[in-house]
Amino acid sequence: MPNKLHIRRGDTVKVLSGNSKGKKGRVLEVYVNKKRAIVEGVNMVTKHLKPSAANPNGGIEKQEAPIHLSNLMVVDPGTGEGTRIGRKLNKEGKLQRFSKKSGEFIKNE
Repeated sequence: MPNKLHIRRGDTVKVLSGNSKGKKGRVLEVYVNKKRAIVEGVNMVTKHLKPSAANPNGGIEKQEAPIHLSNLMVVDPGTGEGTRIGRKLNKEGKLQRFSKKSGEFIKNE
């Protein structure tokens, strides 16, 4: 069984390294087994499309490529800066993620 990840779909993340270093974006999809995520507007690649019935001319399209989770950091909702993530019990006794920088709980969108 795969480990729990610090990033979930809908989180706002900051890129720590690579060509898109410093950019922020929303996580669109997480590939748990590959430990990668697709982030909106980050790690853009050029994809060549063959002509098809839906797209008779084909063409060149820019799209997001997966980026490794080790290169991403969750953005603290209060300060807008990157933060590490912890898990602790909330008032209802449910385990919830929180920002280690500010201590705020991170809401699941």
